[in-house]
Amino acid sequence: MGILELKNVGYTYDNRTKVLEGLNYEFEKGKVYAIVGRSGAGKTTLLSLLSGLTSPTSGTILFDGKDVRKIDRYEYRSHYGGVVFQQFNLLPHLNAVENVELSIRASGKKYPDRRRRAAELLEKVDLDDVLAHRRVLKLSGGEQQRVAIARALSYDPDIILADEPTGNLDLTTQEEVMDIFSRLAHEDGKCVIVVSHSPEVAASVDQVYELASLRVSRRRKSEKAPVLCRENNS
Repeated sequence: MGILELKNVGYTYDNRTKVLEGLNYEFEKGKVYAIVGRSGAGKTTLLSLLSGLTSPTSGTILFDGKDVRKIDRYEYRSHYGGVVFQQFNLLPHLNAVENVELSIRASGKKYPDRRRRAAELLEKVDLDDVLAHRRVLKLSGGEQQRVAIARALSYDPDIILADEPTGNLDLTTQEEVMDIFSRLAHEDGKCVIVVSHSPEVAASVDQVYELASLRVSRRRKSEKAPVLCRENNS
């Protein structure tokens, strides 16, 4: 059984507009997944459901076999799922290590030296001590995204959810960031789920989860949107 499982999941806005319907999928630890699809297919909505920010209007999402709705929402979001955003969402007046240290403090996890732990997480995402002590506004986009990933790791979550994490990056930096996600999955056993429009990202992951627009499908055949899945061969 996967760490995260969708069972006939659907979501409707305002009790009228169906965005997702009949989704059945299983996410495992140790793999990188990509959620892809056209605009309006429900990618961001699905990410919100997986992160516990929103509850499905039908079906069930299971985390480690438990219905997410029966888990304290704050506990689920702050301990089991780390979120990485396209816009980084870092505190600009702090340096990299201070951003991560603040997140460690918020997580409630006990470490003898939070600053050292923050530095270790930054090293894990390929930021050295010089960059760790540089204000985030002085870092490049790729370096800021690394800080954001390290911050997500501060909770030691089982799942990393990333919303267009390479959308603002050049191709070389995109590959470097995806390599970090790959190491987190394959070496550290994390379940990494990336929402992306990038075909390069989709080609670099273990499994692709493609959403077709439910609204387009209904206009054509009045049927559920197909959910397409493929595994990338290593």
